[in-house]
Formats: sequence, C-alpha cells, structure tokens
Amino acid sequence: MQFDWKRFRYRAEWIAVRTCAVLVPRLPRPVCQSVADVCGAFAFLLHLRGRDVAMQNLDSAFGLGLSRARKLKLVRKSYQYFARAMADLFWSRRLTNQNLPQIIDTSDLDRLTGEGGEGKAAIFACLHYGGFEWIALVLGLRGIKCTVVTQSFKNPLLNTTFNDLREVSGHQTIRREGAILRLYKALRAKRSVTLAVDLTVSAKLPSVPITCFGMQTSVTFAHAWLHKRTGAPIIPTHCEPLPDGRYRLVLHAPLEIAPDARHQEIAQACWDRFEPVIRRNPAPWLWMYKHWRYRPTDAGRDYPEYANESPHFRKLLARMEKEKAHSRL
Repeated sequence: MQFDWKRFRYRAEWIAVRTCAVLVPRLPRPVCQSVADVCGAFAFLLHLRGRDVAMQNLDSAFGLGLSRARKLKLVRKSYQYFARAMADLFWSRRLTNQNLPQIIDTSDLDRLTGEGGEGKAAIFACLHYGGFEWIALVLGLRGIKCTVVTQSFKNPLLNTTFNDLREVSGHQTIRREGAILRLYKALRAKRSVTLAVDLTVSAKLPSVPITCFGMQTSVTFAHAWLHKRTGAPIIPTHCEPLPDGRYRLVLHAPLEIAPDARHQEIAQACWDRFEPVIRRNPAPWLWMYKHWRYRPTDAGRDYPEYANESPHFRKLLARMEKEKAHSRL
C-alpha cells in the first residue's frame, strides 16, 4: 500500500498548529515576539521561492531607489513581521480590555466609538500590514462586532483552529467563497464587516483593476459593492507596528465617495490611502506575496518576473476603459 504523504503532512501541520494554540498563550508576549523573530529569520533563509518573489516585488516597486542590501533587510523584516502577526494570533486568547492599552494604541478607535460609531455598521477595508490579524479582534473587544472574511487553508484540518482564534472577541468568520451576500445581510442587520482589500483576485473572477506602485493588478470590489448597496462607510484600516513591540490601530478617515463613483474608482481610492503607508515603512507589508500576477500587454515599465499576460486581465482593463468613457458622456 502506497504511503499517503499528503495526509501525513496535513496531520503533522495540524499537530503543530494545535501545539502552538495551546503553548503560545502560556508564554509572555515578549517571549513570543522574540521566538517569532527567530522563526521569521529562518523562513527568510529557507523559503527561497518566497524570498525571490519578495525581491522581485521590491525591484519592481522601488527600482534603483533601494540598494540590494536594503531590499534583503526589508524582506527579512517582512518575514519577521508576518511571524509576529501569527504569534500574536495564537496569543490572542490573552488579549483583554484590561491589557489592551499596554499593547495597542486604540486612540483612533476610541474616537470612533466616542462619536457613536460602535452602533453603526461600517466596512473596515483592511491591509495585510503589521499586526493585521488583530484588527478584527480589537474591534470586537471595543464593542464593534464584525463579520470577518477569511480564506480557507489548503489543509482543511487547520480551518477550525484558526476560526476559533479569530472569533475570540465575538466575531463571525465566513469563507471568501459566496461571502458577498452574507456580508450584505450583516450590514443590513447593523453588524460591521472586515475584509482584506490588498490581495490579488483572479482576473477570471469578479474583480477590478487598480494601479498599485505604478503597476496594475486586480483586486476585490466587494467593499465598493457593499457601500453602494447599504450606504455603510468604508474605513481603510491597518495595524501599524511600533518600535516597542506594540501596535497602533489606524482608522483612516472614511472614504468620500460620490454617488456615481464606479466600483473601480472606490477600490482605487481605498488603495491610495494605503500606498503612502507602505512607502513610508515598507517592511510590515507582505512582500513575499505575488501582488502583480498580470502584466498588461502594453506595459510601459518592468513588472515582476512571475507576472504574465492574461486575456482575462486584458478584458478587465478594456471594460474599465469602456466604463470610464461612458461615465464621461
């Protein structure tokens, strides 16, 4: 009988994740951060494919503006910030309203709730940056219950553990597939929603093109669609790492959206709030992710080597141009 390596690997991953879920909350958070930094540094050294993607991304985004040594340092830090975000997610059962002020600067959120924002449904459009895993958790602890969109793992054994961790402050997690109607119902029921808006969506699926670091990519327009249908404000949100190991939850001003704004324009406006944040401090973003999978046929600049031309992306760009022309009439 042939040995099932995939099943063995899935079971080993599950054991590792369950072990972390039990052990990490028992440790002081500074210890968890130090261990995460070591793990992130090892991942930087061993994960050659991801490191190559990250270097390509930085080359394309910043070109000669950054030296190779500087880019390598940024990639290593990016791995470490991601490892810290995962460690914090496992540690999240220890997060309470009592210790929250010592760990996270929530002045933006305090201002929102002080203005009565906790009683109004909002669309928190999130960036994979710094302590992104804690955005929804902090909102929940401050009384803003959310429906949270998450992505399924290839290993289905991991989903239950991660869902439990992400729901510790009273949230409801849902899968990305078919999520739009459930998010709509949540907003109609005066429940806020959080969703990531900076990951590439296949051009074969409903998506819109935006310009990101001077390059075009395809992203979700779920936040734009939901705003159009419910009127809920879109609040771009990210979790900024601070030098002392703390975070600052940054709630940008709600987007000012014209009644006739197209989905693409709304998605672009949201990204335009985030790009200056990343340019100012690039390391906390997920540089090892393939943010630019599609290269336009007439691209006037260099794209990462992994980017390919796609007939679906060409159609997406053509549709955007057609919509822009129609809106000018």
